[in-house]
Amino acid sequence: MCHIFCQFITLSWKTAFYPVLFCPAVVVGKTRMTEVSHQPWGQLSGLGSVDLWILQSSQVRVEVLTLGAIIRSVYSRGKDGQMDDIVLGYDDLEGYASDKRYLGAVVGRVANRIARGRFVVEGKMYHLDINNGPNALHGGLHGFNKAIWCASAVESGVQLKLISPDGDQGYPGEVQVSVTYTLQGEALTAKYQARSTKTTPINLTNHSYFNLAGQAAANIYDHEVSISAQYYLPVDETSIPSAKYSLPMNLSVLQSSWFCLCLCFSICFCFQRSGEVRAVEGTPFDLRKPVLIGQRLKEVPGLGFDHNFCLSLPRDAYTERHAARVYHPASGRVLEVSTNQPGVQFYTANFLDGSIRGKDGARYRKHSSFCLETQNWPDAVNQSSFPDCLLHPGEEYQHVTRFTFRVTSTNSGTAKN
Repeated sequence: MCHIFCQFITLSWKTAFYPVLFCPAVVVGKTRMTEVSHQPWGQLSGLGSVDLWILQSSQVRVEVLTLGAIIRSVYSRGKDGQMDDIVLGYDDLEGYASDKRYLGAVVGRVANRIARGRFVVEGKMYHLDINNGPNALHGGLHGFNKAIWCASAVESGVQLKLISPDGDQGYPGEVQVSVTYTLQGEALTAKYQARSTKTTPINLTNHSYFNLAGQAAANIYDHEVSISAQYYLPVDETSIPSAKYSLPMNLSVLQSSWFCLCLCFSICFCFQRSGEVRAVEGTPFDLRKPVLIGQRLKEVPGLGFDHNFCLSLPRDAYTERHAARVYHPASGRVLEVSTNQPGVQFYTANFLDGSIRGKDGARYRKHSSFCLETQNWPDAVNQSSFPDCLLHPGEEYQHVTRFTFRVTSTNSGTAKN
C-alpha cells in the first residue's frame, strides 16, 4: 500500500501565467524552487483511483499521471514568453485508458519490439502476446502503461513504483520497478530502477510525443533535429533489426555422431541472430549535424523515422552522454536529451492518423510529433551481438534520461542558459 505524507501549504506561485492550470488541491513539498503537488484525477473500474502530480519550477511545468507513469504535459516557455504545452495527450482519463499509441507512458517490461514475441532465457522458451504485426511491442497487451503506479513525493519530484508479478505478460520473475521524475530548473530527469527474482529481459523508456510548436500544432516539418550517433539499425518490413545468422562457436553437435539428428534443431534454435549495425554516413540517417525534419523525411524510405540510433556500442560503458537535440526556430524552443542508455529510438509519429482526439480537441495526425525513446537496442534479447538486456537476480537495472527544455532567440539554435 502506498503511504503519502501530505502537507497543506499556501500556494505562492504567480498565477498570472496559469489562470486555470495551476490550482493544485494538495501541495506536498517545495524544494530548490520546485513545487510538487498532487490531486485526484479520476477512477478506473477494476484498477482504482488515478492521481495527477504536478512539478513546477520557474521555467517548466510537468504533469504526471499515476496511470502508466504518464507524462501528461510539459509546459515550456518560448522566446515570446508564452508558456505552451509541448506534449501530446488527452483531456480526460478515458482517453488514456483506451489509448493504443502509448502517449506519454512508461513502457515495459521491454520497450520496442521482440521478434515473433518469443525469446529463450537460461534454456527456456518464453512466449509473449503478439500485438504488433508478428511481434511483441512495448511489454504486451497490458504492459506497464496500463497499470496504476504507487506514487510518493521525493525532493523536487515524484517517485512511482510498480510490482510486475512472475509471468506478467509472459515474462519470467517478479520485478519491482520504479521511475523517479525530478525537475530542477529547466531539466526533467527520469531515473528508472528495477530488480527481479528471475533472469528476465528489461528495457524501460518513456514514450512522450513532443511538438515544440505546441501539442496542437499540425506537424514537425519545421523542427531541426540532430542525434549523436555514428551508427543506426536498419530494420525489416516488420520493424525488427535486420539480421545475419551464424553458428555459435561452441556448438558441439557439429563434432558429434548426432549431427544429422540435431541438424533441424540447429537450424531452428542454434543459429545466433546478429543484427546489422550500419554507419549513418552517406545515408538519410546521418543526423550528426542539424537537419530540417520535413526535408529529411522525404529522403527516408517508408513512412518516416522509426529507427534505433546507436549512442554507444555493446562493449562501451553505460555512462550518461548527449543523445539528441531538437530545435524549433519559430518558438525558439530547444529540447536536449542525454542518457546512459546505448540507444535512442527516433520516431516521427508515422502511425498517428487523425483518429485520436487529443487535448483541447486537437487531432493528432501523421508526423504531428516526434519521440526520442532512450533505451537498449530493440530485440536485444534475440540478438547475440547487441547490448545485454538481461537482468539477473541480485542485480539492479539503472537507467537515467535527462530532458532539458531551453529557449533561444537566435536563428542558429544555440540555446542560451
